[in-house]
Amino acid sequence: MKIVVIGTGYVGLVTGTCFAEVGIDVVCIDVDHKKIENLQNGIMPIYEPGLEEMVIRNTEKGRLHFSTSLKDNLADADVAFIAVGTPPGEDGSADLKYVIAVAKEIGANVNDYIVVVTKSTVPVGTALKVREAVQSELSIRGKELSFDVASNPEFLKEGAAIEDFLKPDRIVVGVESKKAEDVMRKLYKPFLLNGHPIIFMDVPSAEMTKYAANAMLATKISFMNDIANLCEIMGADVNLVRKGIGSDPRIGNRFIYPGIGYGGSCFPKDVKALIKTAAENAYNMRILNAVEEVNNDQKSVLFHKINTHFQSDLNGKVFAVWGLSFKPKTDDMREAPSLVIIEKLLKMGAKVKAYDPVAMHEAQKDLGDKIHYATDMNEALIDADALLIITEWPEFRTPNFEVMGRLMKNKLVFDGRNIYDLTEMKDNGFDYYCIGINTLK
Repeated sequence: MKIVVIGTGYVGLVTGTCFAEVGIDVVCIDVDHKKIENLQNGIMPIYEPGLEEMVIRNTEKGRLHFSTSLKDNLADADVAFIAVGTPPGEDGSADLKYVIAVAKEIGANVNDYIVVVTKSTVPVGTALKVREAVQSELSIRGKELSFDVASNPEFLKEGAAIEDFLKPDRIVVGVESKKAEDVMRKLYKPFLLNGHPIIFMDVPSAEMTKYAANAMLATKISFMNDIANLCEIMGADVNLVRKGIGSDPRIGNRFIYPGIGYGGSCFPKDVKALIKTAAENAYNMRILNAVEEVNNDQKSVLFHKINTHFQSDLNGKVFAVWGLSFKPKTDDMREAPSLVIIEKLLKMGAKVKAYDPVAMHEAQKDLGDKIHYATDMNEALIDADALLIITEWPEFRTPNFEVMGRLMKNKLVFDGRNIYDLTEMKDNGFDYYCIGINTLK
């Protein structure tokens, strides 16, 4: 089989590379000439564990190709995946202009039956708009040609995307014909041999499944953060509460870790888009509105702890920040809580020295030279009035507390991810604040 993947962002590049890994002929297409040139030379536009090696390997084996021309690569393609960006508009709705533009280009150039698949996260009803866009271009050409539109949402976790794609929990495909189902089943056959389930459904249901999944996970996170805030007030320990409820199989122990809010490219955008879709259809998503409100507030919780401790006098104070990306194992800074916290500190006259294993280059695009970028985690600590744990990278979990104490001006830690033990911190002479535990009692 041959497929084309339009868009070499996070979803498109992982999708194309993983299909090539199982022996499928793949062409990844992007209008960004520099990005394509870099990919042809093994230079990645994103950080994702294992991706660079896989791209280089499959490129060398001749299964993975990169191009800026969709027109030149549609011939003999069985499937065209649309994996371009759907950035949120000011009102929260998903902007589909890039999706529709690709659909039109397919219609203007395709000459044989093809399955056009939306891989980007798109609102319910998008497949219909894609079909109309393809058909309108075919009509302009006076060409009668059958094609199908399908929805194949991705469920990739940044930092574990390769594993998620090659060993999926489930593969969801929305189709409108038996022919399209047969093509998509053949495409995913290498994954089905290992027993991974494929679920076929109608297209609108597949489109909704993606949003519903991310909205549910976002809801669990905001619920747990709300509980954590109440735990602090009531004198309960949210870590123990988490263990207590996580042992219930109806609830489970995933996505119930308290923290400083979710970020990234998926949850914030998808929650907003689902709220907007509902509003456009005269329905109010009351729970999701609360989920978004809690998350926005949670990103400021750590700052409020800092501001209270220093009695609102942060001018000239130096804060070490460990972690900038919205989660570990990625350089993604989109909607990262670190940006909210750092901007609030800077506004109060504080100075910030930050370290992140992979995200500092991306962080510079948002923060510029307003902060100092440390060469390692210990350099960030030198003469710091306090340390902030923002992202729970593994290397931050077992630091040398003796060295930390010597480097810092004050032995003070604000832990936004609850990665340290309260008793251990006290035994090492640190004042310690975290989420969901009243450490001052």
